[in-house]
Amino acid sequence: MNIILFDGTFTRNLWPLSFTKPISELRVGILLLREKWQKRIDGKYSWQTSEYLKNKYPLNIENHNLLINSSVCATDELAEDILKLKEGEGIQKNGNVIAVCLSGSAAESWLNQNETKIGWKEYRNSVSLILNTWGIHEQNEQQLKNDFELITKGRTSQPISKTNQLLGGKNIFVEEGVKIECSVINAETGPVYIGKGATIQEGSLIRGSFALCDHAQVNMGGKIYGATTIGPYSKVGGEIAQSVIQGYSNKGHDGFLGHSVIGEWCNLGAGTNVSNLKNTYDKVRVWSYAENRFAKTGLQFSGLIMGDHSKTGISTMFNTGTVVGIACNIHGAGFPRQFVPSFADGGTSGYKVHLLRSVFNSAEKAMSRRAEELTETDRQILQNVFELTSGYRKF
Repeated sequence: MNIILFDGTFTRNLWPLSFTKPISELRVGILLLREKWQKRIDGKYSWQTSEYLKNKYPLNIENHNLLINSSVCATDELAEDILKLKEGEGIQKNGNVIAVCLSGSAAESWLNQNETKIGWKEYRNSVSLILNTWGIHEQNEQQLKNDFELITKGRTSQPISKTNQLLGGKNIFVEEGVKIECSVINAETGPVYIGKGATIQEGSLIRGSFALCDHAQVNMGGKIYGATTIGPYSKVGGEIAQSVIQGYSNKGHDGFLGHSVIGEWCNLGAGTNVSNLKNTYDKVRVWSYAENRFAKTGLQFSGLIMGDHSKTGISTMFNTGTVVGIACNIHGAGFPRQFVPSFADGGTSGYKVHLLRSVFNSAEKAMSRRAEELTETDRQILQNVFELTSGYRKF
């Protein structure tokens, strides 16, 4: 089966998180959106995404193709219904395309937004779509529960050291190579998943729903509320609530992070704090690239959205509903503006352009610490995003 995960017109809705990757490579719950499908539908996967991402995320079209909206969260029921589609058939939900089955020439035509004859059906069951950045932390609870059930079904957890205090033990699943000592884990409020080789250091307090992905770490005395996901190879400490760290990022010290989404290769300096509730208790507005303005979220709680490769200095403070682009270097006293464009270097005293050579240098060093490499393709992607976002930098 040839499966194409298409971003379509949704890409801008997920900026800055999707500046450097297709939407399907974003993590919600325990798994990437792509991985949710791969565990349900066997096949060869490829991406329809932004042109400048195609060297890293190529598109493969064959004679028979299933095209699935990248923003859709997979379920067993939806996967079964998609597999029943015949060539030329598709399903929609409230005007959003969910999936379509097309031959090679028809798929190419449709992806190029040419008129293609399709027999559409309205899907009657519920569908979860990630249509904006704040949707990631809002839907993380349900997706974490869904992924936990999928990953752990029919399997047995590894044993947990008796030095720990466990509540709701049946909802705790530990993979191989995990180290947890002298911590409190409460899974009565939601499942707790600990990935391969992960570590929870002494004195940590964990309340589900919670996922600590492969080789990630909670530092001593960490306080984490559900629903929170810490992506692979990340290190966290301090207080975290209802947030998603995509992976390879650090919030290693004290400070509060709530109702937030942090990209990859980010570092939050010691004492970085994020407001997730306005003093007025008003609903939060968040910068939307799709609307080119601050958009209504309908949420009372929303913290920080931060793109890949961005960093903060010690004691950085963020207002409710702040959006920081990719490859930013935020430092200095006071609250930065609530929309910081990509490749910004500075803070309340002003910004300058964070030059690419400096970005590459920092990225190389950070990635080497995780035995990863900043490839020439990665550099080209960052170069393209630098040019794509130049109009937002008015400094």
